[in-house]
Amino acid sequence: MLGAVCMVAHAERADRDQPVNIEADRVEIDDQKKEAVFEGNVVLTQGTLMLKADRIIVDQDETGFQSGIAFGRPAYFRQKREGFEDFIEGEAERLEYKGKEEKVELFVNAKLKRGGDEVRGNYISYSALTEFFEVMGKEPGSSAEGSSGGRVRAIIQPRKSDAENAQTPASDSKGSDR
Repeated sequence: MLGAVCMVAHAERADRDQPVNIEADRVEIDDQKKEAVFEGNVVLTQGTLMLKADRIIVDQDETGFQSGIAFGRPAYFRQKREGFEDFIEGEAERLEYKGKEEKVELFVNAKLKRGGDEVRGNYISYSALTEFFEVMGKEPGSSAEGSSGGRVRAIIQPRKSDAENAQTPASDSKGSDR
C-alpha cells in the first residue's frame, strides 16, 4: 500500500506575472515544436521562484501555456510562500511543471521543506490551484520503491503558541543607521 501525507502550502502568486530568466551553458531552440532545451548548470528564476538543474526542457502548447521538465542529481527549487516570510523548497531527480494546471510533480528521491516541516517520498505532487500536496513512497503506477523503501517520511515541527510568539524578543536595531 502506498503511504500518503497531505500538506497545504501557498506559493507566491505575484511570481506568475514576472518574467522568466534562464541561464545555462547551452540551449537548443526548436521554434516549430515550441520547445527549448537548456543544459549545464541551468538556473531559472521568476520572481521569488528559483530552479536549479542539470537540464531543463521547456515547451509551450497551442494556447500559450508552458510546461517543463527539470533533471538533476538533484534538481532543486525554492519559492516564497504567499503571505508568509518563509519559503517552500523541494528537490528530486526529476521535476515536472504543468503551467495550464499549475501543478508540480517531483519524481525519485523527492523531498519538500516548508519552514521546519519536511516530507520525503519517491513522488510528490503539488497543485498551486488547490494548494494540496500528495506524497507517496512509490511513483504512481510503479512497483519500484526507490531509496524511501516505499514509505513516506515526515517531520512536523510543533507550532509556537501566541504566548510564546509574544515572548520572543525583537531583534536589536542598534547600529542599523549606518
